[in-house]
Amino acid sequence: MSVYEFKVLDVQGNEVSLEEYAGKVLLIINSATQCGFTPQYDELQDLYEKYAGEGFAILDFPCNQFGHQAPGTNEEIVSFCDSGFGITFPIFSKIEVNGDNAIPLFKYLKSQKGFAGFDPEHVLSPKLDEILTGIDPDYNNNAEIKWNFTKFLIDREGKVVERFEPTEDMAVVEEKVKALL
Repeated sequence: MSVYEFKVLDVQGNEVSLEEYAGKVLLIINSATQCGFTPQYDELQDLYEKYAGEGFAILDFPCNQFGHQAPGTNEEIVSFCDSGFGITFPIFSKIEVNGDNAIPLFKYLKSQKGFAGFDPEHVLSPKLDEILTGIDPDYNNNAEIKWNFTKFLIDREGKVVERFEPTEDMAVVEEKVKALL
């Protein structure tokens, strides 16, 4: 199985086969527009611009499941990303990544790479740990997405090779992307 077997909805509600991205290195993310990690959009756009010509793409899936930090409509989210960060990589319809309504793509991604732990050096890691422990004291031991801007790195064959939590330094993400390119 690979990510190419999945279909998702674009922001207009049209079905898109991920087979369109066959042969590319992908970074699939769940995002939010009102999150402490939202400034990562700048680094993600830079990464996209730097490597798109080498067969790299970022697929962005807004999600409102974490602190209700992506409250807008699809159109509002796209407008925010365009005006605030100049995002040119594909943004898809808002989704759920956990629970009964999680889309099949994210169920698959989680089944391939579980929670990798937060970077203990990141300033927001203690706060995330506090929030998540309050919800589920055993959160470390399941594959669920923990917060906005979790990233999955996909190789050119559509296989999930790495999961990055939102606290991962983007320089680490870039090095892994470059290795696959």
